[in-house]
Amino acid sequence: MAGWTLDPAYADLREAFGSLMSVFALEGERLTTDPLSEVIRVELYGVRYYVKRYWGAGKGLRRFVGRPRVKAEWQNLMLFRRWGIPTAPIVAYGMERRGGAFLRGALITRELEQTEDLALLAASHDPRLRDRRWVHEISLQLARSTREMHDRGFAHNDLKWRNLLVDSQRRLYLIDCPTGAFWRGPFLQRRIVKDLACLDKVAKYQLTRTQRLKFYLQYCQRSRLAPQDKPRIRQILSYFQGRE
Repeated sequence: MAGWTLDPAYADLREAFGSLMSVFALEGERLTTDPLSEVIRVELYGVRYYVKRYWGAGKGLRRFVGRPRVKAEWQNLMLFRRWGIPTAPIVAYGMERRGGAFLRGALITRELEQTEDLALLAASHDPRLRDRRWVHEISLQLARSTREMHDRGFAHNDLKWRNLLVDSQRRLYLIDCPTGAFWRGPFLQRRIVKDLACLDKVAKYQLTRTQRLKFYLQYCQRSRLAPQDKPRIRQILSYFQGRE
């Protein structure tokens, strides 16, 4: 059984994106591949689209039990949109099961034009990372989006600089969230620490201590540290020790 949804706004692309079969027949520039999925980029009528195709939900029982990664990814992007967190526009999505087991699935997003990911800016020593005003504006947006997720009990679980895009208007977008999920209690707190540690893993080499502290305070919506912040900051700073 296959289910497929194409956003009505892209009805003119039905020939290419109108069914799971047609999407798996597409040819384009392969960007990434792994044992479970691949991402290709295709251009139609002057617009580029990212097509993520999955042929695996995971190992063992994950094929039958739980939410396949492709479904988690489109549902999480929809949550971002509902919460007011800027993300890539969803063009089409769906998956197919056979005998109750996941067979294949796909997600198509439209390119966010004139954007670059923060990891690329860091690797290229982009001068914008030395611009205090630019850093402040991006930091504030990131703090708001991260807090919006965490306040709802949701953790991204892969909140790395490569999954943060910025455009020429200094707008920030969050993308690629197939492992994000809702958590409670100490499990949520652990995932919050992981999200913040992922952000700081690169920030500690690119930003000043003052800028990193400012981000944390923006995230907490406070002007100064509270007693409960210090243990969490120690957890954030030590999270990746011995694993880098």
